Amino acid sequence: MISRRGGHFLPMHAHFLDPYRPRVSPVHGLDPRIKLVLAIAGILATALMPNGAWAAYLLLFAVVLSMVIVSDLGVRYVLGRSTLAFPFVLAALPLIVTAGPPLLAVVPLGPWSVPLSQDGLARFSSIAVKSWISVLVALVLSASTSFPDLLFAMRAVRVPRLLVAIFGLMWRYLFVLVDEVLRLTRARASRSGESGEPGRRIGGSIAWRARVTGGMAGNLFLRALERGDRIYLAMAARGYDGEVRHFPLPPLAARHWLTLAAGLAVLMLVLLIAVQL
Repeated sequence: MISRRGGHFLPMHAHFLDPYRPRVSPVHGLDPRIKLVLAIAGILATALMPNGAWAAYLLLFAVVLSMVIVSDLGVRYVLGRSTLAFPFVLAALPLIVTAGPPLLAVVPLGPWSVPLSQDGLARFSSIAVKSWISVLVALVLSASTSFPDLLFAMRAVRVPRLLVAIFGLMWRYLFVLVDEVLRLTRARASRSGESGEPGRRIGGSIAWRARVTGGMAGNLFLRALERGDRIYLAMAARGYDGEVRHFPLPPLAARHWLTLAAGLAVLMLVLLIAVQL
């Protein structure tokens, strides 16, 4: 069965956590090995850019945005998902007050005075922008490539088998955990009553809610552990030895090598521009 979403047909079993969006586009049709290498090279090029190279950041963002448009993923979808990286960027926020002079301002905070460094603000802004662009690159890769294809591409570029197995099992067990959470939530909702009095909250005190949540977390751990054992035994009974079996990938055509060379050349050009600024 299929369902229609945003003008495109998706399978009914598609999980809401899966970022893959099937489309008919040049990016989706590109070999997953080429996309993986270009994505890794793009993230490395972004990380190697010096702080404050705003023109190069803008140019690289334009390149990534063009890939989003060509892939028909939806600019709003990709930009919306990329905001998930912002809470992690806050770890670099202390740079604003710990970097040296020149000072941008001194903010009084009770009995203390907090100096805001101009250099620290520039470094924090650069880290935030580079992290955001890296997340955009990863989103384009994951949204235009199915996860099994990504695993095959990793093995094709000689990523160690153990790492690929860890990635695959981690991804699959994430859905197992989510399914167990949904079952526990439905069970709690089916056993909870609703008061007819307006303005009355359902449930007990905060301590009672915390105790119920802790019990659910422990139950989730035990159920996920037991289900994980059953899944592993089923996989071992079917001959799983840590290697993902698949048909041999076809050799790369000349157009694939040209696409790889062109993508790497663009990234190298942007990196050179960033260094020269």
